[in-house]
Amino acid sequence: MLIRINPQNPQPRLIRRVVEVLNNGGTIAYPTDTVYGFGCSLYNKKAIEQIYLIKRSEKDRPFSFICSDLKDISLYCRVSNYAYKVMRRLLPGPYTFVLEGTRLVPKIMLTRRKTAGIRVPDNPICLALVRELGHPIITTSAMLPGGETLYDPAEIDRHLGKSLDLVIDGGVLVSEPSSVIDLTGDTPKILRRGKGDVSLFE
Repeated sequence: MLIRINPQNPQPRLIRRVVEVLNNGGTIAYPTDTVYGFGCSLYNKKAIEQIYLIKRSEKDRPFSFICSDLKDISLYCRVSNYAYKVMRRLLPGPYTFVLEGTRLVPKIMLTRRKTAGIRVPDNPICLALVRELGHPIITTSAMLPGGETLYDPAEIDRHLGKSLDLVIDGGVLVSEPSSVIDLTGDTPKILRRGKGDVSLFE
């Protein structure tokens, strides 16, 4: 099912409709500030496993998840003073920050080092979804099993609509994925250069 949501001013009734799908264990495709993502509730293991199947990804590579703001991040991750200052400066924005997870994060979402990837995208639709849901949603780039990134919601629906419960149309997105920065140690590590400027960490 393809549902059109205004990318600047998401309609609350449509956001509630998507959240109902997430609360019922559904999987969705939705826009971020980089590329489209596949997502589901952080607390629905069955839905997370469905996304692994859609992407044909290995479970030893956990997905990241989206928080609504810095206060939200502090519930799910241990945030040092330095990490807080960095994130306050750069979020919302096209970054994924790797931090040590708290007990609120399901084991399936943590690496062996007990870390998790956190995003706060500069996109009104996905932030509205997280706020309405009341907890994070999973995020992983919308790709075909062969690795081709999908930028057009109509294409996502055509190729993968039967595997997903809902596809949000927030316009065509052609962009790079997020930059990934590890903030777990004393010094930041650039794990992936993407859309976000990483000169601060060099």
